[in-house]
Formats: sequence, C-alpha cells, structure tokens
Amino acid sequence: MITTTISDFRKDIKDYLNKVTENFETLIINRGKNSGVVVISLEEYNSLMTTQHEMSSITNKDVINFESDYFVRNFVHI
Repeated sequence: MITTTISDFRKDIKDYLNKVTENFETLIINRGKNSGVVVISLEEYNSLMTTQHEMSSITNKDVINFESDYFVRNFVHI
C-alpha cells in the first residue's frame, strides 16, 4: 500500500498509476482531515466486484462456505 498527498500525486501521476497497475499496489491519496481517495487497478476492482456479487447471494455464500469447510476437513492436515 502506498500513501501520498494530492500534490505529490499530481507531480508523479504516471509513476503512481504504473505502480498501481503493474505491481498491484493500492494507492491512498490523502486529501486532508478524514478525507482521501483509494486507487486500485481495474483488474483488482473487477475482482472485488465479482467477489461481492458472489457473496451477496445467500445460496452462493453457503456453497462457498460448505466447500471451504469440506476442503479443510478432508485435505488440510495439521
């Protein structure tokens, strides 16, 4: 995770955006007291939206949890 100010972001916008897209970094731009912006790559955003969509359905959530529990019980040996 990278944190910067709006002024520094303006100075090096291309460099910051390259870090976000090429290195999968999350960029936080501080804009003052309790204010800021988060910049993530389009790939990361799409992944978050897919996960949110899949977990928003009770049925999907139950299936994912069941499969996860099954995997842990049957394949993970500590």
